[in-house]
Amino acid sequence: MNPRVSIIMGSTSDLPIMEEAAKLLEEFEIPFEIYALSAHRTPDLVADFAKGAHGRGVRVIIAGAGGAAHLPGVVAAMTICPVIGVPIKSSNSIDGWDSILSILQMPSGIPVATVALDGARNAGILAVQMLATGDADLQARLGQFKEGLAKKVVKANESLKDVKFRLKTN
Repeated sequence: MNPRVSIIMGSTSDLPIMEEAAKLLEEFEIPFEIYALSAHRTPDLVADFAKGAHGRGVRVIIAGAGGAAHLPGVVAAMTICPVIGVPIKSSNSIDGWDSILSILQMPSGIPVATVALDGARNAGILAVQMLATGDADLQARLGQFKEGLAKKVVKANESLKDVKFRLKTN
């Protein structure tokens, strides 16, 4: 079985964030791979990975990085696969802004779709949406997923009816 999505991160310390994308892909039964790759410490491995991803069946890359966060952009420069960047608030981060801006502010020609700080679950959802553009079964499952999100809000509003305040009108 070939991976359709690759999840990469600057180091395994990012795994608690990035595993949220893996959980989402598991939920949709999409094969994926996970690697720790550093744009700064293992540039040759990053280049080999990026250049070979599409040939291994990868169609979307989710790349998480903290601090200077160059991994998503470097990979995007060397692959034809769409790259989704996950900025991570790390121990050497400036409240995550360095990661956000490093991923978001890419030069023309090298796009990286960027999700919220520590937003790996949304990166997983975006990867599913990208894959679903050419897969009717996945489109249907994605539609069911979105309906489930709506049902959670309806249920939450039902439970809010039991919340009592003196001036609450609903």
